[in-house]
Amino acid sequence: MRKAIITVAPTGEGATKQANPALPTTPAEIADAVYESYKAGAAVAHLHMRDDNDRPTMSLAKFKETVERVRDKCDIVINLTTSGDIRAGDDERMAHIIALKPEIASFDCGTMNWMRDDVFVNHPHFLTRLGKAMIENNVKPEVEIFDTGMLFDSFYFIKTGVLREPVHYQFVLGVGGGMPATVENLAYLVRQLPEKATWSAFGVGKDHITILAAALVLGGDVRVGFEDNIYYSKGVLAKSNAQLVERAARLVNEFNRELATPKDVREMFKLRSY
Repeated sequence: MRKAIITVAPTGEGATKQANPALPTTPAEIADAVYESYKAGAAVAHLHMRDDNDRPTMSLAKFKETVERVRDKCDIVINLTTSGDIRAGDDERMAHIIALKPEIASFDCGTMNWMRDDVFVNHPHFLTRLGKAMIENNVKPEVEIFDTGMLFDSFYFIKTGVLREPVHYQFVLGVGGGMPATVENLAYLVRQLPEKATWSAFGVGKDHITILAAALVLGGDVRVGFEDNIYYSKGVLAKSNAQLVERAARLVNEFNRELATPKDVREMFKLRSY
C-alpha cells in the first residue's frame, strides 16, 4: 500500500467551544492547532473559518490571515473549505480559491438535507463554476461524498471536464441526512471508484474510530479533528486536535502503513511546490 495521508480538520462549521473548550476558532488558535497536528503526523490541514463571534464564515480576510499564520509555522499542505457557511453565496464560496490559490479545496458533489432543518445546497451550475475555477487556479479538488448519489454525480463532472482525473475523494460518513458510517458502506463506495482515483474517509462522532481503522485497512487515507469528532473516547473530550492525530499516526504504524509527509502529498497529487 502507498503511504497514508493524515488530514487534520481542526475547526469545522458545527462544533462549539461550549462543547469542547479546546476548539480553535481564531486564526492564531487554528494555526497553533495545525502546527501541533503537523508535528504529530498530519500532512494536510482542512481549514474552516469563524468570525469574531465564533460563527462560521467564508471571510476572505480570515482565510488569508490563517493561511499566512500556518505558512509561517510549517509546510503542511493547505486544503480550504468551500462550504464553511451555509448562508454564503456562490461568489463568496469561491473568492479565496481565486485570491489565495490553496493547494487543495473541497468540492462537495451534490445537495443534501441536513437533519437539522437546513439544506446543504450545491447546485450543478455552482459546481461547474467551482470546478473550472479550480482548474484555472491550479487547485486540486477534494471531492467530498456524503452519499452514493454524490459519487455518481462526480462521474458526470469527470465526463464533462469539470473534474480532471485522477480524482481524489473524501468519503464523509455518519452525517445526518447522509450515508451511515459503516464498514460495509465504505467498502461499497471504494469499489465504485474510477481507476487511479485516490480516497480518504472519516466517520462523524461515535463512528470516528470505526471508519479510521477501516480506511487504513482498505488502503485509503484518513481525516481526524474537531470538525468531525470532539471526543477521544466515549464521554471523554479530546484534549486537542493533535491528540487525535497522534492516535491516527499510531494506527498507521500498527497497520504497517508508512506515514506520508507534506512533500509526499505534493508528489502524489502533483501539487505545486510550497
